[in-house]
Amino acid sequence: MRRNEHNPPHVHVRCAEDEARVAIRSHRVIEGVLPENKRRLVEEWVELHRDELLVLWQNRAAPGGIKKIDD
Repeated sequence: MRRNEHNPPHVHVRCAEDEARVAIRSHRVIEGVLPENKRRLVEEWVELHRDELLVLWQNRAAPGGIKKIDD
């Protein structure tokens, strides 16, 4: 898959044994499953950091562009 086909802009989330992909613009889970309490926290966090995450998404093709965010 080419990088420009890797849409919609999203983040990969790992919370203990749970994993999901969350859309940056809608801050909704688009793949995977998170328990309700974790899902709400992640959706709120993505909403709060939307602008920063979209910049990181746009820069992902640059050297070192993919960043891990711990919290």
